[in-house]
Amino acid sequence: MTHTARVAVIGAGAAGLAATKALLDVGADVVTYEKGDRPGGLWVRDNSNGLSPAYESLHLNTSKGRTEFADFPMPREWPDYPSADHIAGYLAEYARTFGVADRIRFGTSVASVERDADGEWTVTTEAGDVDRYDAVVVANGHNWDPRWPSPAYPGEFSGTQMHAHDYRSADVFRDRRVVVVGMGNSAMDIAVDASYVATSPVLLSARHGVHIVPKYLFGRPADATGAALAALPWKVRQRIAETMLRLAVGRPEKYGLPAPAGGLFQNHPTISDTILHRLTHGAVEARPGIARLDGDHVVFTDGRREEVDVLVWATGYRVTIPFLSSHWLGANPEAMALHHRVFHLEDPTLGFVGLMQSTGAALPVVEAQAKLFAAYVGGRYALPTPAERRREADRALAEARARWGDKRPAMRIDFDQYVASVPAEIEAGERRLASGAAAFSAPSALAVHA
Repeated sequence: MTHTARVAVIGAGAAGLAATKALLDVGADVVTYEKGDRPGGLWVRDNSNGLSPAYESLHLNTSKGRTEFADFPMPREWPDYPSADHIAGYLAEYARTFGVADRIRFGTSVASVERDADGEWTVTTEAGDVDRYDAVVVANGHNWDPRWPSPAYPGEFSGTQMHAHDYRSADVFRDRRVVVVGMGNSAMDIAVDASYVATSPVLLSARHGVHIVPKYLFGRPADATGAALAALPWKVRQRIAETMLRLAVGRPEKYGLPAPAGGLFQNHPTISDTILHRLTHGAVEARPGIARLDGDHVVFTDGRREEVDVLVWATGYRVTIPFLSSHWLGANPEAMALHHRVFHLEDPTLGFVGLMQSTGAALPVVEAQAKLFAAYVGGRYALPTPAERRREADRALAEARARWGDKRPAMRIDFDQYVASVPAEIEAGERRLASGAAAFSAPSALAVHA
């Protein structure tokens, strides 16, 4: 008797949609749980789940050619850097085209995921509904739980404080004095937006610098250069790319910004065509880190004291997977080791799609991860032994630490290297399977045969 594996996918953003499609492609019986009222996750500005950080001016910071799903190219007539609304529509069309939307239970929050003694997984929703599955894919994203400064800065602030997650349009800054804290893509976008309506130059505060890469270099999307250099070792790519960047725009210090804390391809660069323009025109001014808050003033580490109405914390997000216990996540989900950033080391029927930080776009990565997990569930791919999986995870972590240091090293991946590695890993798993390694076996199939 042939048993069709039942798989739960949690989340219907880009990662969950890719996982659902890949599992359907191998014949799995898939149920996808989505808290919101439509597919697309964080890209959907009016998603009923309230988790989207998308704002009116948000566009891709990676070009469409390097961002699109391989199985679903973006329309040729689209601009190189489509808007968030374009991407939300693209993901919705992807879900419709591949029958993914039919498998989604919208308006359904997952309360818990637990493995039973017989190896099956029990998924319980917040409404109290319970279903059992042979495997689970966690695809709930990690850019929705705002990270505020911790510990908080000394002093009290009497103005308005907000996290970048809650920013939607520049109207909130009209005729107000604004400080934006951070050097990531959202910080730069918000500072630029605010600079057109604020009553005085927007102050951009950062303790550490980053490389700022324009969206176009030498007439082409900047990340096309990365694709051309992909076959080279990352340190060689770094030297070439940094030289090109200096020739094109100069160093960040030239614009009053702090020097980058690490090399390009180590600390994540910020992609912006507009921040340097607003800095050179005096509409945005760089400031160092904050020393303390003082009523309606902010005091910076260089001693300058500025009157401020709105303080925006563009300080990133925490990795939060509320439906899994610490047994599976450990003390810190950001540090969780996974085989090939997909398979849990204790039980590979628990998979993760999208729990990574890529040097490039996310969509091709989650598509590759989805296909790897689906190859396993579909019986085409055999995993290495548990000991080999642990050694591989330890090796990947050591390499990541050597390149990226101690800031989320377990989650870090090199975009080009990773996307190229997945087909090779699937082929290796096919060879293991042909050599007699064990394939996926659904726990519920054992119960059927018992």
